[in-house]
Amino acid sequence: MFKISWRQALPFALAAFFVAGSLSNIFAPESIYDEYLKWGYPRWFHFVTGTLELTAAFLLLHPRSRLLGSALGGSVMLAALATVIIHGEYAHAVPPLIAAGLSLVVGWMSQRKQVLQ
Repeated sequence: MFKISWRQALPFALAAFFVAGSLSNIFAPESIYDEYLKWGYPRWFHFVTGTLELTAAFLLLHPRSRLLGSALGGSVMLAALATVIIHGEYAHAVPPLIAAGLSLVVGWMSQRKQVLQ
């Protein structure tokens, strides 16, 4: 039977989260596009967010770049968290808070593994 630990699965699950987020930002439906405008971001900013999320996802997939991917993904999620908190949309704060926390865990595991090698 094939066993995979949570330490192996977590970076891939986080990468999948960032891929899904990037696709919903790059190909933003009207509702997401309207939220970016409501928050005061420029018309094109959803492309920036989506591109950063997709980049973070790809970096998370390879062990050598995983620390950078978790830092980038965590930074994007902290920016998203700040945006929704500033605008009082606290219910929208849960997903970026969880993703930022998981990015921190993946980054810590990656950094620790690099130090031990």
